[in-house]
Amino acid sequence: MTACIVGWAHTPFGRLEGETLESLIVRVASEALADAGVGARDVDEIVLGHFNAGFSDQDFTAALVLQASPDLRFKRASRVENACATGSAAVHQGLKAIAAGAARIVLVVGAEQMTTTPAAEIGRNLLKASYVREEADIDGGFAGIFGQIAARYFQRWGDQSDALARIAAKNHKNGVANPYAQIRKDLGYEFCRTESEKNPRVAGPLKRTDCSLVSDGAAAVVLADVATALKLGKAVAFRAAEHVQDFLPMSKRDVLKLEGCTQAWTRALASAGVTLGNLSFVETHDCFTIAELMEYEAMGLVPEGQGARAVAEGLTEKNGPLPVNPSGGLKAKGHPIGATGVSMHALTAMQLMGAAGDMQVKDASLGGIFNMGGTAVANYVSILERIKHDQHRLHGQAIFGRSDGAVQQQEIGEYAACEGRGPRRRPREHDKADPFEREERQHRDEPEDQQELVTPGIIEQVTPRLLP
Repeated sequence: MTACIVGWAHTPFGRLEGETLESLIVRVASEALADAGVGARDVDEIVLGHFNAGFSDQDFTAALVLQASPDLRFKRASRVENACATGSAAVHQGLKAIAAGAARIVLVVGAEQMTTTPAAEIGRNLLKASYVREEADIDGGFAGIFGQIAARYFQRWGDQSDALARIAAKNHKNGVANPYAQIRKDLGYEFCRTESEKNPRVAGPLKRTDCSLVSDGAAAVVLADVATALKLGKAVAFRAAEHVQDFLPMSKRDVLKLEGCTQAWTRALASAGVTLGNLSFVETHDCFTIAELMEYEAMGLVPEGQGARAVAEGLTEKNGPLPVNPSGGLKAKGHPIGATGVSMHALTAMQLMGAAGDMQVKDASLGGIFNMGGTAVANYVSILERIKHDQHRLHGQAIFGRSDGAVQQQEIGEYAACEGRGPRRRPREHDKADPFEREERQHRDEPEDQQELVTPGIIEQVTPRLLP
C-alpha cells in the first residue's frame, strides 16, 4: 500500500447528550487534523462513513465535514455506506484515492447517532442491512438473526455458552481501560454466563451480555501518502487492505461459515507477506459474542468448530499469544455503525504508536483489523505497522519500527510502499512536498462513563482456517 495514518480523533461512545450528528462530525474532523499537524487547506479529499438508514433526519451528510473549517470548502467530499463496515469502507476509499495519485492527504470521518431513535425503530433500521425480501421478518431483528446462527452453531458443535460468556467477560475487562468505551465495567464471567433479570435472554441462546451496544459516536483518521507521512510527526502504514463482498441473502451461503471473512484475511496476510502469528493483536467485529467466536476460526487462529479453544486456552487474552479486542471491542466500546470501522483503525494506530494508555498491548508492532457488514456480506481486513516514531525526526531520514523490534534507518526517497517486500519506487515529484506546519494539538475531553444500552444489534458469520 502507499498510504499511512498520520493523525486521529475519537469521541466517547454511548448516549451522548447535547451532541448532534453534525457536532460529532465537526469535532473529530477538527481534532484529527490538529493531531496530524495538517491544515484543512492541505486536505485533498474527504470521505464520510455514515450508515443512517433512518437514524438521522439529515441525509446527504458528506458536506457536514466542511463545517469543521472554511478551508475545507470546495474540497471533494463523498459519503460511503456498507452496513456495519461503513467506517472501514470510508477508510479504504481514502486509500484508493491516494493509491490512484488523486490525493496526497485524505480526511476520513465515521459517525452515527443512534440513541435518539426509539427502540422499535432501531431494530427496523438495522434490519435494512439484511436481505429484506427474505430476512426482515425474523423476530428480534439482527439479534434474532444472530440468535438463529448461534443456535445452529450450537447444534453442530455443541453448547458454546461458556465460551460466549468468556468472550463477553474478556472484552468488558479490556473495556475498563478504554477511555472512549460506553461500558467501563468488568462484568466478570459469572455475570455474563448467568441468565438473570439484569442479563436476560435476548434471542436464541444469546443473552444481553452477548450483544453489542446502541451508541452515538464518531472517529476520524487522516491518511497521507508515504512520502508526505514521513515529513509529519508520525506514520502508521497499511501493509495490506482487503475488501471482500459476499452474497446478501443468507439462503445463498452456509451461515455457519464466514467465508468472506476467511477470504479477506487470506488475501490480506498474503499481501502483507506475514502470517497470523506475526500480528501483535487484532481488533475484530464482535457485534455479538458468537461472531467473535466464529471469527477466531475464520481468521485461522483455530480449526473450524474449535473457536471455544481460543478463549478457553487464553489465546486471545490481552497478555495471550494473540490479544483480540484489547479496546473492549464493540461489546464494551459500543457500536455507532458509521464510526466503528474508523474507530478500529484509530485505536490500532494508537496501539502501534505506543499511545494507547492503559489499553496498550506490550511491544505492539503489527496490528490486524476485521470489520464486517451484515451477515458477513461486507468484509474488510487491514494490517497496519508503524513506520515512524512520533518522537524521532531526522534531517533527510526517517526511523522505521519493524515487527522484529529492530530499528532501521532509510533515506525517505528509498522507502517503499509499506507492503513488507522492500523498496518499490522513489516518490514522484509531486510527492516531495515541504513539511506542513504543525498545528497545536487540541485537547480531548475526558469521556465520562456512559449509560448502558442494549443493542438490537447487527450480524455476521464464519469460516475456518487453521493454526494448530
